Amino acid sequence: MLLFSRTSNLLVAVTVVVVAFFVLVDQPSNWVYDPARLQRIAQQSIANANSANGGNATAQQITSETIRLVLKNYPQTTRYTGKWLWNNAGGAMGAMTVLHCSFSEYLIIFGTSVGTEGHTGRYYWAEDFFTILVGEQWAALPGAAEKEVYRPGEQHFLQRGTAKQYRMPGECWALEYARGNIVSMLFFGFADMVTSTLDVHTLYYTVLESAGNMIHNLLMGKI
Repeated sequence: MLLFSRTSNLLVAVTVVVVAFFVLVDQPSNWVYDPARLQRIAQQSIANANSANGGNATAQQITSETIRLVLKNYPQTTRYTGKWLWNNAGGAMGAMTVLHCSFSEYLIIFGTSVGTEGHTGRYYWAEDFFTILVGEQWAALPGAAEKEVYRPGEQHFLQRGTAKQYRMPGECWALEYARGNIVSMLFFGFADMVTSTLDVHTLYYTVLESAGNMIHNLLMGKI
């Protein structure tokens, strides 16, 4: 009886802590990045890179300019280590580099040179803003008669609780920003690596990059 009581108390305590964490983290006061500003940065990056390269900027030139402008606009919270990693989630595969990761926000460059397709994920405690830098992204809700098409400079907003099929039909790169309870998104983000690809190398460095950013930001007082 005593053991049951202690176990019940422990479960109650854990539940209270988890609920409190979800409430504390998912607050607008914790958000530093602004989706509209990030879209303007992306648009300016595309324009700058094309202007400097006779209108024929490569994906690398555009993403490099995007990273430079994000660092310039958000110097306190953005870090670029130069590390690029595979990202497998929802059946899609691409490459990413982490610019910011905290408990309430993440910002990455994500994309592919060969195209990919998959499930966006369904996030009840977070929302996602996907601003195209190079190429196109297609998306659709179940039952949609026509696909959504997002081109360079345009932003795809994935509302909370919504899931879509998406496709990058060819080379495509984007500045992706998510806000809310980022921890709640990690289960989807790691599932393919744990159950399908079994890419321990990528899993290790993804955790290292994400956790390293989270700890760095937490020490700075950024939740």
